[in-house]
Amino acid sequence: MFRFLFVLFIIIPIIEIALLIQVSDVIGGFATIALVVITAILGAKMVKQQGMGALQNVQTQMAQGQMPAKELFTGICVVIAGVLLLTPGIMTDVFGLLLLTPAIRNKLAAGLASQATVRMSAGMQQGSSPFAGQQHTKQEQPQMEQPTTLDGEYERKD
Repeated sequence: MFRFLFVLFIIIPIIEIALLIQVSDVIGGFATIALVVITAILGAKMVKQQGMGALQNVQTQMAQGQMPAKELFTGICVVIAGVLLLTPGIMTDVFGLLLLTPAIRNKLAAGLASQATVRMSAGMQQGSSPFAGQQHTKQEQPQMEQPTTLDGEYERKD
């Protein structure tokens, strides 16, 4: 966790400052500031558009009784892209725009899904269940009670 926070609050701003200085040397200071502001404005519009589309897709999937996993992943990517695009800098803008690209998002989702499948199946093969290795004798096995069914009538009095 410390490494993640160190990268987030120390390394990324240093890289962003260095990139902004280099870009300002090439295109000028005002043009660099304009570039950062324009990417923030365009990014906000794209995030709003794709976010509303993802929300509508989630609602449609839920209304059909389906799990909207892909749409939820799209929504998460759009939120992260929005944060990256609103953060001043060039590197974060590039990553934010990449997350708004559906082809990149689909490849990222496929990669994460394959990793999750591999980890889950590897965990199952190793017997990592908290109940693995527990054996009960006849006397120790918990007794299952038969369910009780109640039959009756009621009258609602308001």
